[in-house]
Amino acid sequence: MSYVRITRLYGDAGYHAGMGQRDDLLAGARQCLIDKGYAHTTARDIVAVTGANLAAIGYHFGTKDALLNAAVLEAFEEWGSSIENASTLTPAATAEARLREFLDGLLSAAAQQHALLVASVQAYALAEFAPEVRAQLAATYAKARRELAAMVLGVPPEDVTPGQAASTGSLIVALINGAVLQWLVDPHDAPKASDLMDAMRTLNPEVDAG
Repeated sequence: MSYVRITRLYGDAGYHAGMGQRDDLLAGARQCLIDKGYAHTTARDIVAVTGANLAAIGYHFGTKDALLNAAVLEAFEEWGSSIENASTLTPAATAEARLREFLDGLLSAAAQQHALLVASVQAYALAEFAPEVRAQLAATYAKARRELAAMVLGVPPEDVTPGQAASTGSLIVALINGAVLQWLVDPHDAPKASDLMDAMRTLNPEVDAG
């Protein structure tokens, strides 16, 4: 199975000149998140990347923190959408095979999506202090749990029950988040899809992954 479409979904998280000023600021803020991190990015860093002026941040976003929050949410939403779209690319016959193919494709694409992952993962730290970030993450997770459960169970998303989303969907989200975070820390020693599936069979030898 080809996962070319997965890699195309992620794109380059960097800054590209020639966009509108608001989009320029968002892209510049995202680039600064990747290069410096949230805590170390200043308003001057952002305008240096974009060529805008400090007043433009106030005009479009109010504050530098609001701009950075918007950039983090944009990256996280893009990551969430990519996961959803990747879940449609697994035509395997069994639930276990669908899950394995999905995880294999997603993790294989991580190397090309390092910048996006770095930007999006900062949303977790912000969620504790920014209600709008927490609300957006919660909404994204609620949708992802349903879509991912549907993918593994082989049913339309509208047929997924709340219990299936809470169990099957949550398990897949946990596998994705845990594997990606380990990959960001140490890509050479991070788990592969086969490792995760082997562990699930070891823990539940009589239970199918679906």
